[in-house]
Amino acid sequence: MESLEELKGRIEALRSLFSDVKLMTDDETPAETASSFSSTMSDEVKDSNPYSRLMALKRMGIVQNYEKIRDYTVAIVGVGGVGSVTAEMLTRCGIGKLLLFDYDKVELANMNRMFYMPQQAGTYKVEAAAKTLNFINPTVDIKSFNMNITTVENYETFQKELLHGSLTGGRVDLVLSCVDNYEGRMTINQACNELGLPWFESGVSENAVSGHIQFINPGETACFACAPPLIVASSVDEKTLKKDGVCAASLPTTMAIVAGFLVQNVLKKLLNFGEVSHYLGYNAMKDHFPRMKLLPNTSCSDTNCIKQQEEYKEKVANQVVDESLKVSEKESAVVHEDNIYGIELVHDGAASKDDDYSAGDGVKYSLPQTSSNVEGPVVSDTNQSVDDLRNVMNNLNNL
Repeated sequence: MESLEELKGRIEALRSLFSDVKLMTDDETPAETASSFSSTMSDEVKDSNPYSRLMALKRMGIVQNYEKIRDYTVAIVGVGGVGSVTAEMLTRCGIGKLLLFDYDKVELANMNRMFYMPQQAGTYKVEAAAKTLNFINPTVDIKSFNMNITTVENYETFQKELLHGSLTGGRVDLVLSCVDNYEGRMTINQACNELGLPWFESGVSENAVSGHIQFINPGETACFACAPPLIVASSVDEKTLKKDGVCAASLPTTMAIVAGFLVQNVLKKLLNFGEVSHYLGYNAMKDHFPRMKLLPNTSCSDTNCIKQQEEYKEKVANQVVDESLKVSEKESAVVHEDNIYGIELVHDGAASKDDDYSAGDGVKYSLPQTSSNVEGPVVSDTNQSVDDLRNVMNNLNNL
């Protein structure tokens, strides 16, 4: 039989658990949490500033104006293994607005890879995600849509939100595909081709040891209909596998890695730093990360993709003309001035002595270098005429 002190301890533990559950399921965010965040980002270095570590990117010269992230709106379709972690990362980064699309419910089987809690099992993912994300950062505007975007009636709503769902009432800045089925990806592809919206596609294989992200800019890169990745070419989703008595494997590490790559490239795209990967794969068995850029298929089955390709070609042609005009203006305005430092300016296109063909760093001087002024053998003057030389050649040939 338990003692009085042990019973009191159990009561306190249950009260603490009840308080935690209530905290994570209430619609309202605690006042002390909300007061820690501000609508504007401060670069003040102190423990109570939730953005101090992020704003350090600006001080270090990595990002010019990190606070602009507050102006951007990102739509996430699918808040499962990759999508929920992606939404959490963007929320912690201080994104301006998130649009969440999903129609599935939280299950206990999701606990190994998603940020949901066991007490949220049975609730819709978008609703549970919105509550949790609002608790993490209440300054982020989060709008959830509990619907299947592949149906005709919901597709119109989906397109409308992409067009008018941003903070300013305009188009969203990026669409992120985190769905686990072929139909969902094709629906997102169709909408983004119609609207000319850039988007990221992501996925994890059924064996949980490989994944990828792909940046798709309509007209510039291959759309999902141009060349769908082999990872989803089978058109089999997790629900179909469950019906067949098979369970798709899932590793939280693979999900987190793919989500990390996805958010990293989203930040690079929005905040204009680094190089955005057009296609980045991940093979967990060998820790291999292939990168490539997929060009659009001129015979793509999506007519809107063909239209976007033509518009992109026209846009590039106009940019080339504009750049050539700028170059001609700069060349005509060149003024050479003397300076007290004796510095001589050389055009970037001018060749230098060190610009000769090189074997590369580390082996540049491992081979004998040839002189740039190579002279042939010198023949002394014999005072012989051309006829005399011709006779000598004939005599040699007759030998």
